[in-house]
Amino acid sequence: MLHVDNVSCLRGERRLITALSFTVQRGRLLAVTGENGSGKTSLLRMLCGLLPAEQGRILWYGEDVRACKERYLASLIYIGHLNSLKDDLTPVENVTISARLAGEEISEGKTCEALEAVGLARPIHRLPTRVLSQGQKRRVSLARLWLSQRSLWILDEPFAALDASATRLLMQQLRSHLNTGGIVIAATHQEIDVGADCLDQLRLAG
Repeated sequence: MLHVDNVSCLRGERRLITALSFTVQRGRLLAVTGENGSGKTSLLRMLCGLLPAEQGRILWYGEDVRACKERYLASLIYIGHLNSLKDDLTPVENVTISARLAGEEISEGKTCEALEAVGLARPIHRLPTRVLSQGQKRRVSLARLWLSQRSLWILDEPFAALDASATRLLMQQLRSHLNTGGIVIAATHQEIDVGADCLDQLRLAG
């Protein structure tokens, strides 16, 4: 369970979020919506420890994440709205290195399976990432979700640049993660079809 308690965020001289509180239980997806500039990305970055909150606390199963930082970070995976890929590396190299930097040891075979699961055929696996389309690059970035055993997924615009086929694959993976007790927090402009019984909504006014 993730609980946000009275959190506020200031960027420069602008207050984006004021005294925000919410809880996300196991098996639930929280869709964070709002206009551009309303603070969606800032909220996700605070949840990941990449941006300090001006005030308030973030609790992971009742413990302040500042007191259990290593354990908390080992429980989450963050995929930002930028793909954060190295253009000169292949999709296999990008996914493998990204996972290993996060402390997850995976084999090349598992990486290829994940890339196939997101709809990237084997011939694409060995190409330089720079030659891929934006949609293909987004699939490469999202392939880590098919490899990760972490319970908390924090995703910033995960459906950006995806076609209908890739969107369906991602929806299926989100449902699978929720069905095993995982937690997802996703900033999105798109409706997320994972079932009303496991979906919560948070709209930021900005």
